Amino acid sequence: MLKGKNAIITGCNRGIGKAILTLFAESGADIWACLRCQDAEFSSYAKALAENNGVTIKEIYFDLSDTDEIKAAARQITADKLPIDILVNNAGAIETAAFLMTSMDTMREMFELNFFSHMQFTQTIARQMLRKRKGSIINLSSSAAIEGNEGRTAYAAAKAAIITASKVMARELGPAGIRVNVIAPGLTQTDMMENSTPADALLATVDRLSLKRVGQPHEIAGAALFLASDLSSYMTGQVLSIDGGM
Repeated sequence: MLKGKNAIITGCNRGIGKAILTLFAESGADIWACLRCQDAEFSSYAKALAENNGVTIKEIYFDLSDTDEIKAAARQITADKLPIDILVNNAGAIETAAFLMTSMDTMREMFELNFFSHMQFTQTIARQMLRKRKGSIINLSSSAAIEGNEGRTAYAAAKAAIITASKVMARELGPAGIRVNVIAPGLTQTDMMENSTPADALLATVDRLSLKRVGQPHEIAGAALFLASDLSSYMTGQVLSIDGGM
């Protein structure tokens, strides 16, 4: 489905990002795999994945909290002088605390990591897409941005900002053939979920899901593949809630 296309995916070393990387490679895409720092285990995985599927996976390292590193990573990618067809902004971080116990520093950190960094990176990549007048930008938000989960003020607000910004970007970039859509995952079996969601809260949430279970990373990746491919060529400015019927 993605043969001959070039994709950028951030946060590739685990969870949803790794599942998207895997599915995109299996679907024929050449990929710039973005992660914070070198990881021997991931490098071995990416090399085998590329060889098994006849694609190229190039690792790009940068810290989302460092604006200079974001600029350098974008320059490194564009220096390859290859058309950029797909951008998946997946990387992010979470913080759990009651609103009255959430410091302004934490608020700023959550917006820096989950919103501002993505906007900065996307501006550079979108300018490259404009040259080809075609592209698909996929931003990962969260069901927390829609549901307003308790204890997630900073995280949910930053992810809600992603949704609103994506709708504006879709309108502005649409005339140039660039589509912008959002995926809002619900509870998904990742390290982030396990480390940030108490067992009682997890059980209570699963109980009110229509499908009565936690999602798997590959199920989110399937939605990303749809949005990256030409199957969604007439779709932009939309939010796909992949949340088991929350």
